[in-house]
Amino acid sequence: MRMSPKASAIFYFVFGSLFFYLAILAAETTIWNFKTILFAVFATLDFGLSFRMLKTHLYLKKKNKK
Repeated sequence: MRMSPKASAIFYFVFGSLFFYLAILAAETTIWNFKTILFAVFATLDFGLSFRMLKTHLYLKKKNKK
């Protein structure tokens, strides 16, 4: 069973928020440590996928409306 783009967008947004929160917690004295940067990269990728899935959902919704 396939997930809809809207459900995927929500899924990726939740995980992006989780990784962002973990990056904040991992920052000790400086943000330039490996864990913080790794969590920030994963959060960025998840937010990017979330916005792409939302854009796909809106495109399909507009296309089906015609």
